[in-house]
Amino acid sequence: MKPFYKPQDIDGLDYRRDLNDPGLFPYTRGIHETMYRGRLWTTRLFSGFGSPEETNKRYKFLLEHGQTGLSVAFDFPTLMGYDADQERAEGEVGKCGVNVSTLADMETLFSGIPLDKVTTSMTINGPAAVLLAMYLVVAEKQGVAWTKVGGTVQNDVLKEFIAQNSYAFPPDPSMRVVVDMIEFCTREVPQFNPVSISGYHIREAGSTAAQELSFTLADGFAYVEACMARGLKVDDFAPRLSFFFDAHNDFFEEIAKFRAARRIWAQTMKEKYAVKNERSLKMRFHTQTAGCSLTAQQPYNNVVRTAIQALAAVLGGTQSLHTNAWDETLALPTELAAMTALRTQQIIAHESAVTQTIDPLAGSYFIEALTNRLEKEARDYFKKIEAMGGMVNAVKAGFPQREIADASYHYQKQIEQKETIIVGLNEFKSAKETPIEILKIPDDIREGQAKRIAAVKKRRNAKRVEETLGLLKSAAREGQNIMPPLLDCARAYATMGEMMETLKGVFGEYHDPGIF
Repeated sequence: MKPFYKPQDIDGLDYRRDLNDPGLFPYTRGIHETMYRGRLWTTRLFSGFGSPEETNKRYKFLLEHGQTGLSVAFDFPTLMGYDADQERAEGEVGKCGVNVSTLADMETLFSGIPLDKVTTSMTINGPAAVLLAMYLVVAEKQGVAWTKVGGTVQNDVLKEFIAQNSYAFPPDPSMRVVVDMIEFCTREVPQFNPVSISGYHIREAGSTAAQELSFTLADGFAYVEACMARGLKVDDFAPRLSFFFDAHNDFFEEIAKFRAARRIWAQTMKEKYAVKNERSLKMRFHTQTAGCSLTAQQPYNNVVRTAIQALAAVLGGTQSLHTNAWDETLALPTELAAMTALRTQQIIAHESAVTQTIDPLAGSYFIEALTNRLEKEARDYFKKIEAMGGMVNAVKAGFPQREIADASYHYQKQIEQKETIIVGLNEFKSAKETPIEILKIPDDIREGQAKRIAAVKKRRNAKRVEETLGLLKSAAREGQNIMPPLLDCARAYATMGEMMETLKGVFGEYHDPGIF
C-alpha cells in the first residue's frame, strides 16, 4: 500500500469502459441508475435460535422494528441434513440457529408471516433442496402462488468444500442438485434466487479480499457453465443468480472489492458467455459484516467495527445487508444486541446522508487503483483455476483450500506479532472484563423437537411417505430433476433426515479427504 496515490496510479483508466455512470455497463458504480436515492438496501438480519416458535417471535419483533427482509439461521443438525431426534444431533439442536426437521417446523417458523409480502434468505447448502421444497409448500398452504415468492437459498456447494464444510454429497452430484434447483426455479419460482454464490464463508475461513473475490466469482462461473451444459439458456437463469460477500476491516479495500466484483462479472458474462439480457450482467449481492473480526474481549467495541464495515458495504453498493450483533462472538444475539445491529443500519441509512450520492468515492486515485489491483489479482487466479480444468477440479485438488489456509496462517502471525493491531485483543487490553448478558439455549430444545417429530410421524400417512421417498430415489437414480419429488415428500411430511438419507443412498456421502 502506498502512502498516497496520484494520477499516474490510474493511467489508462477509461471512464466509459471501466466505470461508466451508475446503472450502465460494466456497473462498477452500481447496478441501478438511482441506487439508494431510489430504494434503500434490504435490511436483513441473520436470525434464528432454539425452536421454530421462538424464532418466529424474533422475526415478528424485527419486522415490527423496521427490518425489511428475513434471513434464516439454521442449527447444525439442519445444516448437515439430519433430524433433531437423530443421535448425531445431540447437544446441537437450536444452538447456532433454528431447528427445522419437518414441514410442520417450517409452518411454525413462518406462522403469521405472509410469504408474498416478505422476502426470505435461507442460509442452507447441502440440504438446500429439501428446505426450499418445505418453504414452497408453506407458501402453497398460505395460498401464495410460487410466482409471488421472493427470496434466496444459499445453495453454494462449491464454497462448502472450500470453506464452511456443511456439505452432504460429493462434488459432482452436489453440482447436479444445484443445477436441478436453478432449472426448477427458473421455470416455477421466477422471483426466487436459487443460489447465493458466497464469498462470506471463504473470507471467514481466513482468505484475503482478493481470494474471496476470485474464488467466489470462479464458483459463480462454474455454476453458469454447469447450467449451460444442462442445456439451459444463460439469459433464462443468470438474472436470478445472486452473490454474498463479507465486509471486513480494511474499509477502502472492501469498497474496491465490491466495485471490482461487479465489473468482472459483467465483463465476463458479456465476453465469455455472450449474454444478451442486461439483467444477466448485473451482479446483485448481499453483504454481512465480518463475524471473524469480532472479539470476545471488550465486546462493545464490536458495535464500532460493525458500523464501519456496514458503511463500507453501503459505499460499495450492496443490495442487502446484515449487521452482526456485538455479542455474536460469545453466543447468538440477545434481543437488545439484535436491535442495536438493526439500528446501526438505520442510522447509516437515515442520518449519515451517504445515500444521497451514488458511488461518491469514484474517481479517487486510491479507490480506482485498489479496484484495478483486485481485478488483476482475481484474473490471475482465474488463469490458474482454468489451467486445472475449472473450479470443480480445483476444489477436488484442494487448491483454494490451501490458498486460504496459507492466508489465514499469515494473518494470524501478523496478529500475534502485533503487525496487525486488534483493539482489546493484542493491544489496548483491559485488566478486567465486564461480563455481559448472553442468550443461552437450553438443552431441552432437542427433547421438544423430538416430540414434535414423533407427533408428525404419528399423524402422517406412512404409506404416502414411503411412496414419495421411493419416487425421490428413482428421480435421483434416473437423472430427473429432484425438486418435484422433494415437494411431494414435503407435502407428505417426510422428515429432513428421511429425504437426505434417501438422496445419500444414491449420491453417496462426502467425507473430507484430508488435504492438509
